[in-house]
Amino acid sequence: MKQLLIRADDIGYSYAVNVGVARSVHEGLVRSVGVMPNMPEAPRGVDWVRNTDIAIGQHTNVCLGTPCSDPASIPSLVDKKGQFKSSRTYREAFTRGEDFVNYDEAVAEAEAQLARFIKIVGCEPDYFEAHAVASENLNRAIEHVAHAHGYRYQAASFDPAKPVVCGTTPVRMVMRSMTPGYDPDIAIRETVDAMGPNETVVFVCHPGYLDQFILNTSSLTTDRTKEVDALISPGLRTWLEAQPVLKLVDYRDL
Repeated sequence: MKQLLIRADDIGYSYAVNVGVARSVHEGLVRSVGVMPNMPEAPRGVDWVRNTDIAIGQHTNVCLGTPCSDPASIPSLVDKKGQFKSSRTYREAFTRGEDFVNYDEAVAEAEAQLARFIKIVGCEPDYFEAHAVASENLNRAIEHVAHAHGYRYQAASFDPAKPVVCGTTPVRMVMRSMTPGYDPDIAIRETVDAMGPNETVVFVCHPGYLDQFILNTSSLTTDRTKEVDALISPGLRTWLEAQPVLKLVDYRDL
């Protein structure tokens, strides 16, 4: 049996993103959502999906907003104003072959965000991973915190030749947003058609609507709105449910 896990990242990013994620849960196919615990809109976004049968994970964020730790205690992660360094800063360092993240500081901030997550959600996360930035030290820190607490760790690997293990299940990750001509409906169908027997795929989405905050801070914009439309499409749901050897799962199933 093939297993498809459709994941929605970024609850808390902004009010408009919350609206899109919530609609993708209540009206659509999403059964796993990731929370950015440090963001001011995280409590509202969680409230909008709280009474649903979904897996809720920590989408640890170290490239936007104010940290949950004292900024003075994590200098490698913040700028002079005490805000997280931007994803662009991470990318530029990566191209120079640098990793400026201090491992111990990343562990401390991941733990602080976990405490905030538990306060907001009211329970421990069903899975544990990070908002993608180019830092091996951050990845090691996220893995350490996940294993220390016994959580399902979702490593990020979008190389089809290098599946990763989440829980006890090998998974292949797919994310096609921001690719030229992106059509999420077609992308999901193509992903399912390309799945091997008994394979589990995590299809990563970022459904959301747009407000000025996200337009000012993210390069991922209109593809978010496309994903909302695809994920709430009755046609896509009908097609997926008609696949004879496909099961839609969430992180609690891994």
